[in-house]
Amino acid sequence: MIFATVGTQLPFDRLIESLDKWQSFQRSSQVFAQVGPKGKVPSHIEWMATLTPQQFAKNIAKCKIVVSHAGMGTILTALGAGKPIILMPRLARYGEHRNDHQLATVANLRNRRGIYVAMDEASLFQKLDSLHALEGGEGLQNVASPELLCAITDFIETKPREVRHA
Repeated sequence: MIFATVGTQLPFDRLIESLDKWQSFQRSSQVFAQVGPKGKVPSHIEWMATLTPQQFAKNIAKCKIVVSHAGMGTILTALGAGKPIILMPRLARYGEHRNDHQLATVANLRNRRGIYVAMDEASLFQKLDSLHALEGGEGLQNVASPELLCAITDFIETKPREVRHA
C-alpha cells in the first residue's frame, strides 16, 4: 500500500491531484491518502481528511512507501519505521505554504538513503512507477548521541554570565 499524507496544517492539492491522476492510470497499487482539512477530494484513491495518531501509525506500519510533503514529523516517522518516503515540497509560488522552507529541507535530505524527492508530477510518476526499486532508510535511534548529551549537560551546568542592560 502507498500511504500519502499532507500533514495537519494545510491541504496540498497538487500532491493529492498528482497521486490521484497516477492511480487512475496505474490501479495496481492500493493508495490511501490523508488529504487534510479542506483538501480536494480524490476520485481514484481512498482518503480521509484527518487521521488520529493511532490511524496514522497504523497506516505507516501497513504501507510499503510513504508519499508526503516535506514535513519533518512525517519524514522522521517514515525513517524511524524504515519506510522509503517520496517527498514533494510545498511551494510558496503556488500558495502551498508561506515560504519555501520545504525546498531547503529536501535539498539537505535528498541524498539520504530512503528519501526520494519529486519536485513535480512527472518526477512523482517516475518514482511511483519504480516503487519496487525504492529502498527504505536505516531507521532512527530513539536515543541521543553521547556528544549531544554532553553538550546539553555542559550548557545546563554552565553558570550564566551576568547580563548588563544599557
